[in-house]
Amino acid sequence: MDMIQTEKLIFEYEKRDDEGNVIGMSRAVDGVDMHVEEGQFIALLGHNGSGKSTLAKHMNAILVPTEGTMWVDGRNTKEPEELWNVRQSAGMVFQNPDNQIIGTVVEEDVGFGPENLGVPTDEIWQRVEESLKAVGMISYRHHSPNKLSGGQKQRVAIAGVVAMEPRCIVLDEPTAMLDPVGRKEVLRTVQKLREKKKVTVILITHYMEEVIDADKIFVMDHGHVVMEGTPREIFSRVDELKSYRLDVPQVTLLADELRKRGLDIPEGILRKEELVKCLCQLD
Repeated sequence: MDMIQTEKLIFEYEKRDDEGNVIGMSRAVDGVDMHVEEGQFIALLGHNGSGKSTLAKHMNAILVPTEGTMWVDGRNTKEPEELWNVRQSAGMVFQNPDNQIIGTVVEEDVGFGPENLGVPTDEIWQRVEESLKAVGMISYRHHSPNKLSGGQKQRVAIAGVVAMEPRCIVLDEPTAMLDPVGRKEVLRTVQKLREKKKVTVILITHYMEEVIDADKIFVMDHGHVVMEGTPREIFSRVDELKSYRLDVPQVTLLADELRKRGLDIPEGILRKEELVKCLCQLD
């Protein structure tokens, strides 16, 4: 079953001058067709302004299509009576955790979402405990979020979404403000949640190394999906990715340069271990 499905999805917003007068329309998402199956790990890539974040905001009905359709867990996001169900099905984690954390104590912040959903008090505290354990933050439950590192704050933000028990989590550049250690913490947390809770994960990122374990990658440019495939399929097309102003994993780039210089190395190398193995097998 598809967790996320779009059909010819278009989103336009008004362009205004300095005085606020509408001077035209700009199309941020243009005719996107997408299918995401339940439990998949999907990566959305694209340079700034490609439309990927705008598309992501349709996945829990922060935005609704100007034309076309977005279904989340079988529900049409354009239907007002489905708004509550859509937002229960798909939770979002944003780039800056400070914009998402509102509680003065970690456990209170994580319990805020379920409380708004009308979950009984006993169940709220059970969900808070399970969510904090899932992200490795249970020992910080009584701490102030202000005292946490960036990576820890982001894990608390993820716990707050997990406590609402969505079937899909959309992460909009969740590691952009973190150092390499914090990025690894957050990604490790997300992968564990996939294994434990079987949730669907949509990840938007600029860091190519973060998507090599994805089930499928969608590359966007000027509102269109211009590439679609597995990480190996996508990263086999190094020159095409560069034409869309995107990077590739460093090891993939190195392998590509070695192949262009005549070494017998397959396309789409994703990990250092793969490259080392290929080099050791060369005559």
